[in-house]
Amino acid sequence: MDSIAGTMLRLNIETQAHHAAADQLWAPLLAKDVTKWEYVSRLATVYGFAAPLESALAYTPNLRLVVDLRPRIRAGLIAQDLIALGLRALDVAELPPCFPMAPFGSPLEALGWLYVSERTTLQHEAVRRNLIERIPAAARATAYLSVYDGICGARWHELGIALDRAVRTERAIDEVLAAAHAAFRCLASWSRSSGRSHKRGA
Repeated sequence: MDSIAGTMLRLNIETQAHHAAADQLWAPLLAKDVTKWEYVSRLATVYGFAAPLESALAYTPNLRLVVDLRPRIRAGLIAQDLIALGLRALDVAELPPCFPMAPFGSPLEALGWLYVSERTTLQHEAVRRNLIERIPAAARATAYLSVYDGICGARWHELGIALDRAVRTERAIDEVLAAAHAAFRCLASWSRSSGRSHKRGA
């Protein structure tokens, strides 16, 4: 790979077909008639994806040598927000995970999944603003959505640098791309199935 921007740009372009489906994760919370229940439901969905993913990332050998995971571990903030919205700690603990994730086979595979997870944060500011405007009680339950306030661009840039440092060959970018495609498919499938489940339980 030649350029510092190369890996992120390549990921953005070659996964574009998945972006609209992934963006549906937060889209319901941008509506004018959004409800507290819809916010709780979306947070539960995100928690089910983020918690097992963060666990897998944390135990992936050598990933910490490539990227600083500490500011990107945020599932605990989702739990905090759900409790602020009225769930019990036991309710949060019993939320179903997307699926159990083992540590990834390589840092490159992990970076593909991390790219997908971090891309969802690009919507957080707009979602938070709409929620606070429509649901005043949500103002005390946006720790997760607020965590990148003012630094979202910087975090995205840091990930781009980490990707470029790790990806040095076409074989490496192919591994990251394959992982990103898998992560996007998983996120979209989980978002759809979890949304239906929450509606049945409403």
